[in-house]
Amino acid sequence: MKKSERLNHMIMYLNDLDYFNLSDLMNKYNISKSTALRDISSLEELGMPIYAEQGRYGRYVILKNRLLSPIIFTIDEVYALYFAMLTLKSYQSTPFHLSIDKLNEKFENCLSVEQIKEINKMKTVLEFESSKHNNISQFLDKILESIINEVSCKIEYFKNSKHVDYHIQFFKISSKFGQWYANGIELNSNKYKVFRCDKITSLQFTNDRLEFPIEKVINSSLEFYQSDKSIKFEVEISDNAADIFYKEHYPSMKIELGKNTIIKGVYNIGEEDFISNYFLRYGTYVKSVKPQSLKHIIYKKIKNILNHYEEI
Repeated sequence: MKKSERLNHMIMYLNDLDYFNLSDLMNKYNISKSTALRDISSLEELGMPIYAEQGRYGRYVILKNRLLSPIIFTIDEVYALYFAMLTLKSYQSTPFHLSIDKLNEKFENCLSVEQIKEINKMKTVLEFESSKHNNISQFLDKILESIINEVSCKIEYFKNSKHVDYHIQFFKISSKFGQWYANGIELNSNKYKVFRCDKITSLQFTNDRLEFPIEKVINSSLEFYQSDKSIKFEVEISDNAADIFYKEHYPSMKIELGKNTIIKGVYNIGEEDFISNYFLRYGTYVKSVKPQSLKHIIYKKIKNILNHYEEI
């Protein structure tokens, strides 16, 4: 057994003990006394809280306030996990019942004074850009629970200044551009829908048997999204505008790179405003738009914006 493997195994073994003798390690791992002593020193360097009790019946004691998880990571992995945790501060809501400040406090209690100093230095030079999530999404945990337990939900959703009821089978939660979104199948119509989670005003689980296995829904969500009346679109953009697509796009879209750069997809009747607003952000990078009806909607929006700026 390599030393690194042996040390990892020792961590797992010792984590369940309150104390141990040198002979315990020598017998369990078939190593010499000098190797066992070197291994104990290595475990201490990794952060395992071990101290030696002197005397006739001397032994090694493991402190009660130990935490296994950070010990089995390299120090670079610990730093990476720490900064990943800090990104949660930009979320007003999460699907988890936690306090970010309390989580941060627990994490730092597992680090040495020198490691905390090192992290504080990194904070001054490392910056993670993320969209601030200011809106409260009060049912994120329930949505996640419904997906994991494969149950459907009856929700009340605030849309166009009024409350609308839906019977939904959720299958995905995503976070983008300062908002939480939940993807689901509306079971009365079998239509794919995306909900802004902060606009869900009530949620109740149902006892209904799910019509669609979760795996099937995830793999076939675009098929559910399309209907017989779906409208196909093709928008050619400049090659250097592909980054806009990669930063933000939707499940009903895909990009084709080749001689021309083309965004293809579908939208349903009633989503013209949504899809036209999306392509407005490409500005003069748009080279052609199909169908002509979509081009006309975008053109009208641009004229309205121009008229507005002429009036102010």
